[in-house]
Amino acid sequence: MSGVNGERLEEMTRQFNAAQSDFAVTPIFKGTYDELINATVAAYRTRTQPQLVQIYERGFMTMLLSGAVVPVQELMAAQRHNINWADFIKPIAGYYTHKGELAAMPFNSSTPILFFNKAHFAKAGLEKPAETWQALEQQLRQVKAAGGPGSIMADDYHWSWFENYSAINDYQYATKNNGFGGLDTEFTYNRTPVVQQVGRMKRWMDDGLLQTAGQGVAAAAVFTSGRSATFIASTATHAAVMAAANLEWDAVPLPYEEGRTPRNSVIGGAVLWALRGHADADNAGTASFLAFVAKPETQVWWHKATGYVPATNAAYALAQSQGWYRERPTQEIAVKQLTRGEPTANSLGYRFGNFTQTMFAQREEAERAFGGQKPPQQAMDDAVSRGNEILRRFERLNAGRY
Repeated sequence: MSGVNGERLEEMTRQFNAAQSDFAVTPIFKGTYDELINATVAAYRTRTQPQLVQIYERGFMTMLLSGAVVPVQELMAAQRHNINWADFIKPIAGYYTHKGELAAMPFNSSTPILFFNKAHFAKAGLEKPAETWQALEQQLRQVKAAGGPGSIMADDYHWSWFENYSAINDYQYATKNNGFGGLDTEFTYNRTPVVQQVGRMKRWMDDGLLQTAGQGVAAAAVFTSGRSATFIASTATHAAVMAAANLEWDAVPLPYEEGRTPRNSVIGGAVLWALRGHADADNAGTASFLAFVAKPETQVWWHKATGYVPATNAAYALAQSQGWYRERPTQEIAVKQLTRGEPTANSLGYRFGNFTQTMFAQREEAERAFGGQKPPQQAMDDAVSRGNEILRRFERLNAGRY
């Protein structure tokens, strides 16, 4: 992690090191998640692997099937740490559970919410964003008519506008329970309202209701500077939004389609993987730090300091008992959105091999639709075709491992 959240991670490790004298944790920044996952596999092959590595959710299948990891429940049991695994919030635990057990320790978990500029909405005679996409579009037209700006699109828009959109509206994204049921999963989002969502995004762009930040400009900076009416982004964006000067803002849950009952959103972020090939004494240190991470007190501190969600119900209850959400009500939105109802096969999460590659294919095709080069249906048909080819390569490479 880099920036402010990287500083918070370093602070957490200092807390652990100060709390006991048997072990010392040293965090090392190794670049982006994509750079890190490749470096981790290479390090394992040369026996220079670290004890713990922080890998994003899209790398789950690569790590799980790499042969380089010790499942976290196996490690903690071997080191005699008693963790209440059943207490982890379901959409968080479910994302990283394989064969009934957590494979890695949930760490910086997030989900997108809708931030909005209160001043722009008030100028248009509006209090807050509507609950449905259809009503939100009408509001954004009112904001624009009142002289206000459009919405700013996050750099990782696919996560919010396609993946979470599908989960919240309970639309299938792929066969085999979105990949949980086997490596032979196939994308199907070209046969769902994701196609209409791409069309909606193009319409909003054409009508000045949605904009991209532009090369070299952070989307969050556009919102925090007051130049955007709404911003759908990770709840971890709280740190940047709260630090903004003279910004009147608030937040609400993500919208859903008219006529649908909204389900839970899905997570992003990363987990901590324990790597094989270390002495038992080193594994004891790894387990000790992971037990510290799982403590409700540590979870709540991390939640408050970063905006990431608490991973366990006990931590959420502790934050409630401390009155945190009376002070910071918008930080509870993500937790409530994640725990809304019982997860379905469409809302538990996504489990695809080479997930990042399939996402880039999807984005390329969506952006061709935004630019008018392809109609939305053809763009999503092509995205699914390209994505399924990538899935088949991963399936062949990992046959029999899952």
